[in-house]
Amino acid sequence: MNLDTSAQGILSELQEVERQRAWRDQQPGMAARVEALKGYQQRRFANTYADLLATPRYAQATRFFLEELYGPGDFTRRDAQFARVVPALVRIFPEEVVATVARLAQLHALSETMDSRMASLLGEAPLSASRYAQAWQECGAAPSRQQQIELTLAVGVSLDALTRKPMLRQALRLMRGPATAAGLHELQSFLESGFDTFKAMRGATDFLYTVRQREEALARALYSASAPARLSAERACLAGDDPLGQLP
Repeated sequence: MNLDTSAQGILSELQEVERQRAWRDQQPGMAARVEALKGYQQRRFANTYADLLATPRYAQATRFFLEELYGPGDFTRRDAQFARVVPALVRIFPEEVVATVARLAQLHALSETMDSRMASLLGEAPLSASRYAQAWQECGAAPSRQQQIELTLAVGVSLDALTRKPMLRQALRLMRGPATAAGLHELQSFLESGFDTFKAMRGATDFLYTVRQREEALARALYSASAPARLSAERACLAGDDPLGQLP
């Protein structure tokens, strides 16, 4: 892996995230609409995977996805700090960890871009299942939606793969001091949490398969030419009555 190329790629994704935030700040009410959208999508995810949240083996991993990848939290300060120390990141962390961070940065940038588009289409009306489904349809960008799913799964696959390297957990512990000194404390915490979460799951294949099946099924329903089908799928997910499959 070329460290300079890796650093530039991560920086480029973080710069896109910052561009999206700057654009929202210039549009009256847009930042608040994006925040509402993120909260709505987090609730949707929680309802879609309510069965996994109630299953001891998968609850921690589902919560990790819910809070770390779907959460509505404000990461502006974290990202700014992160961008300043990317060169240090690619020097301090092992190659496999840098690759995981690169996928996470890609997902972050793409999700922020899609959230901006959705929020601009939602307008100022209260967010509802019907408005969400309509905005999704108007937004289009099916390839980008599929890429979101692929990147989400890729982060999970990467974390799962890291758990198969016995020495890596100890290496992560040893990196706490250098990572904190370099301003990478939050990233360090994310990696350690992800490692421990996936290690405790004892294999992520079924979990990630279920995420793929449900997210792709929901996307197909929301892109359906049938408005009732779109609305039915979204309402079912938000009600916690998920028709999109159960974990084997």
